[in-house]
Amino acid sequence: MKLIRFTVPAAILALALSARADDLRQLVAQKVAADYPSLDALYKGFHAHPELSLMETATAAKLAGELRAAGYEVTEKFGGTGVVAVLKNGPGPVLMVRSELDALPVEEATGLSYASTVKTKDLTGRETAVMHACGHDIHLTCLVGTARTMAAMKDRWSGTLIFIGQPAEERLLGSRAMLAAGLYQKFPKPDFVVALHDDSIHAAGTVAVAPGPVTSNADTVEITVRGVGGHGSTPHVTKDPVLLAARIVVALQNIVSRETDPREPAVVTVGSIHGGTKANIIPNEVKLQLTLRSYSDQVRAHTVEALKRICRGEGISAGLSEDLLPIVNVITDEGTAATYNDPALAARVRSAAVSALGADAVKTAEPVMASEDFSAFGRTAEHVPICTFDLGASDPAKLAEAERTGVPLPGPHNSKFAPVPEPTIKTGIATMSAVVLDLLAKK
Repeated sequence: MKLIRFTVPAAILALALSARADDLRQLVAQKVAADYPSLDALYKGFHAHPELSLMETATAAKLAGELRAAGYEVTEKFGGTGVVAVLKNGPGPVLMVRSELDALPVEEATGLSYASTVKTKDLTGRETAVMHACGHDIHLTCLVGTARTMAAMKDRWSGTLIFIGQPAEERLLGSRAMLAAGLYQKFPKPDFVVALHDDSIHAAGTVAVAPGPVTSNADTVEITVRGVGGHGSTPHVTKDPVLLAARIVVALQNIVSRETDPREPAVVTVGSIHGGTKANIIPNEVKLQLTLRSYSDQVRAHTVEALKRICRGEGISAGLSEDLLPIVNVITDEGTAATYNDPALAARVRSAAVSALGADAVKTAEPVMASEDFSAFGRTAEHVPICTFDLGASDPAKLAEAERTGVPLPGPHNSKFAPVPEPTIKTGIATMSAVVLDLLAKK
């Protein structure tokens, strides 16, 4: 009898929870379907009018207006052009949802009817084309759609919901600027921070999530290799920085192959080398630019230390005096830490995604060596759990053909990157709404 008494209520509870999940999923779908025409226009407006990092004034104003119209208390120009929107809805946790505002200096080549034709001057005065080549326009539209949906479903959740539009992600500056301006002090401190990012490797209608590292540490390094120039016909009376730069480039490859645990991913890439003006002139200096990537803090620190040691050692071996040894400059404003998805939060995000989309539409994300600054939200003294998930944005048929031929579809930062709007946006809103409803579920 005891077994029967416990089994029946458990079965009833499971059915009740399943019915509730179905009910919420249908409510979200109905709301998104009703809103989609305006969301489509919003997306195409964002796409056609992109703005560069630290210059996102119109984008921020548009986002602020949309969130204010949805019933949120909105603060503008926070941490630069940042937007913070708050909706308090009774007792419960505080959830922050983040999107980015900025676009890239890329000339669009998608051929879309709403393609960007924007040309502007960047902060240095250089004229450039501008494109939402990283999909931040998709992210913004999903943010607005989720904000509207949650405002319309206040009877289904309890707590505080914060949406932020973050500037300058492409320059890895915006999250730190908002945090430095007091994001966690001037607004309710979040218990969780979540985000999404579209990609071209998953089909529209699917998402991917995983615990642990999902994007890498990134450091930009400039090396000035100095020497003593002279005539190319008399190298013996010079200290040739071109030869020394070549030796440094080769020697740096030992950091990954011989100094880093093979089980720990790391990248040392020399992306730029410039020196000299003429074939028969040995110059006084050569400039190198590098990007360093890793997942662990320990590997990140060792890679920088090893780079400095190798540059110094090669300079000494070339016979340079102390005042001519290579100068290594780590550009702190262009660096960021790896994004680490809190395992417990990632599990809840996955569960919510499955409830919204079905198990077949929820994939396991693979860590990438690309970087972004979402990581900063989890690296403050408050140690807030964070999680970002991937949002598929590719036409399923084109993706299948790409997988068959081995020729990848254009992805983020490519001039031909063109997400399929409707299924991508609807999936992003459905998934993020499910995450909100789970994390802020009424007790």
